Amino acid sequence: MSELKNDRFLRALLKEPVDVTPVWMMRQAGRYLPEYKATRARAGSFMDLCMNPELACEVTMQPLERYPLDAAILFSDILTVPDAMGLELRFAEGEGPIFDRPVRSEADVKRLPVTDPHAELQYVMDAVSTIRKELDGRVPLIGFAGSPWTLATYMVEGGTSKEYAYVKGMLFDRPDLMHQLLDTTARSVTAYLNAQIDAGAQAIQIFDTWGGMLTPRDYNEFSLRYMQQIVDGLKRESEGRKVPVILFTKGGGQWLEAMAETGADALGLDWTTDLDEARRRVGDRVALQGNMDPTVLYASPERIRQEVATILESYGEGSGHVFNLGHGIHQHVDPEHAGAFIEAVHELSTKYHPSLT
Repeated sequence: MSELKNDRFLRALLKEPVDVTPVWMMRQAGRYLPEYKATRARAGSFMDLCMNPELACEVTMQPLERYPLDAAILFSDILTVPDAMGLELRFAEGEGPIFDRPVRSEADVKRLPVTDPHAELQYVMDAVSTIRKELDGRVPLIGFAGSPWTLATYMVEGGTSKEYAYVKGMLFDRPDLMHQLLDTTARSVTAYLNAQIDAGAQAIQIFDTWGGMLTPRDYNEFSLRYMQQIVDGLKRESEGRKVPVILFTKGGGQWLEAMAETGADALGLDWTTDLDEARRRVGDRVALQGNMDPTVLYASPERIRQEVATILESYGEGSGHVFNLGHGIHQHVDPEHAGAFIEAVHELSTKYHPSLT
């Protein structure tokens, strides 16, 4: 594997000195880019795009051709794991993901296998190794998966939901069944992420999109507990260097202390938590990633620059901050505004890293 030419993302996650604050964007390869839309049309469908390693590599690289980003993230989807468990994922136009075989009964839960990432998900590993070869050491590659609770919400609901009636019904009525489902999913995710690391992923992010809709008690029991299980089971070193792990719970700002105890290297923040407050609360235990409101990118480049300056000042001096949006970039954002955002982060952050500038 090629030597990394830009490792500031990995260094910041480990709170090592950097010259500028590194930046990447959740969903940076996606629908806001016209070149992505062209590749997606060529692929035929979203899942066909995910399952074609060459095209997945192509769209992973597209934002790096436009912007001086400090990391690439594997182009895939969190729902590849439940799809590999036999739930038959499809994407309906205007409806989002749908599972034709949702998990609703005890028999459904017992039928679920722990996936073999080198069987049903080998196309993801092939994409990781193809992307690493194409990157040629330019920036690190992030691998990822959904948290067990987030995957379970889709698996039980059969798709997206506003009320979470089925999944919360199972949680309250049959917590034993929910724990069984979450354990099987956690073991599948652990194997999946370790296979990504073996294939070349240099950092890992766990997306807990729906943890924030749980009570504090239920968050600890049904979401954080299983992310902890994954963190405990991950390979933390590859190619002679540490593989940092980022936990991101959307709406999880009230639980940062508990998240910091998992042994993860960094916590992702959405825009509802101030960075300075988060830094005070977690101290030196973890790095922080985030946390600009994605809708700021609809504003003028001048306003975007002001917001970047405010967030950098909020974190303050020193390493341990990876700049990102508080959630994924929206599909209707002007690509030029994304470029202004990334440029502002690099330009305005030098003064916060005096030891290397």
